[in-house]
Amino acid sequence: MLFDKTGTLTKGEYGVTNIISIKTENEDYVLLLAASVDNESEHSISRALVKKAKDKKLKLFEVKNFQRLAGIGVKGKIKENTILVGGERILKEIKTDLPNNIKSEIKKLAKQGKTIIYIIENKKIIGVIALSDIIREESRDAIKKLNDMGFKTAMVTGDSEEVARFVSQELGIDKYFARIMPDEKLNIVKELQKENKKIAFVGDGINDAPALTQADLGIAIGSGTNVAIESAGIILVKNDPRDIVKIIKLSQLTYSKMIQNLFWASGYNIVAIPLAGGILYSQGILLQPALAAIFMSVSTVIVAFNAILLKNRAL
Repeated sequence: MLFDKTGTLTKGEYGVTNIISIKTENEDYVLLLAASVDNESEHSISRALVKKAKDKKLKLFEVKNFQRLAGIGVKGKIKENTILVGGERILKEIKTDLPNNIKSEIKKLAKQGKTIIYIIENKKIIGVIALSDIIREESRDAIKKLNDMGFKTAMVTGDSEEVARFVSQELGIDKYFARIMPDEKLNIVKELQKENKKIAFVGDGINDAPALTQADLGIAIGSGTNVAIESAGIILVKNDPRDIVKIIKLSQLTYSKMIQNLFWASGYNIVAIPLAGGILYSQGILLQPALAAIFMSVSTVIVAFNAILLKNRAL
């Protein structure tokens, strides 16, 4: 059972917890640059940055040449200055290194499961912002029940190794894949399938659509994007991962009812058809058409009643 992290196992509702200014600029300036560039993005992290700036009543800068860097961050120009905002991958765009005291602070925040965003102005880091994504309480129960049922659980995320490790340990997930680019989710599903494993993928975003299609079973969160919903085989109405456990139980109970009804239907035919054909005619036993019709009706009623009993089973 392979889960996307943000918006699936977590609420996807980020909040700014720490702002670190590296240069002489104050924290508000660092936040203002980040929020201004991210104002054009619909990502949950971007929305959190913009919300924090608005809460502090900061007036956003006008941004030109806005670009989304898939799986990396965003880019734009403010007053002729090139601004980059994104995760660890965005550091490849610069040559300067972080001061040791800032590195230790970032490491400390990352161990707390926080997402680290870097703000770069003209190829120089001017600040760091830490955000926290809330883990769904329902996720803990869902993962525990899936593990108890014998499922192997895994998580895929574009976040750092530290964040992925923290969330996995918190939820009891067996395996995680960190720093994953959007197009790499599909490859992870394919690699797991090469190990002769049946893969169910649970996601909610546009980037999850290829993985949802490739997986043996695609499960989309109901509040997810239309593309994800169209790509999945099952759509959860609520944003509750525990419903995945209910899906499995329902499928198992349905399969059980199918076998039971197959027994009742085939059992009737195995006995009744030879009798109607006269196999015991020499013994004076022959199934009359009227009696055969009654037996057929009884068989149908038994099968229908047995199926209805499924609604009384607790999931």
